[in-house]
Amino acid sequence: MGMPGTTELVIIFGIIVLLFGAKKIPDLAKGFGKGIKNFKNEMKDVEEEIASDEPKKVESSEEVASTTQAPKTKTEA
Repeated sequence: MGMPGTTELVIIFGIIVLLFGAKKIPDLAKGFGKGIKNFKNEMKDVEEEIASDEPKKVESSEEVASTTQAPKTKTEA
């Protein structure tokens, strides 16, 4: 099942015109275009936010070993 041919596209467009009317189609297309534009802008904002986050510093094993202390235990006499 591939892409629809010219005949199928004409039939689909005719059904859309019958359902929505010729005057509503430009409004629908405009709304669809605004939705796509808003989606792209939000995706760009998210990508910029991710890029602006500073990478977290990973401590080396020597730094971790020197900063951690062994737990103190009580010794009985």
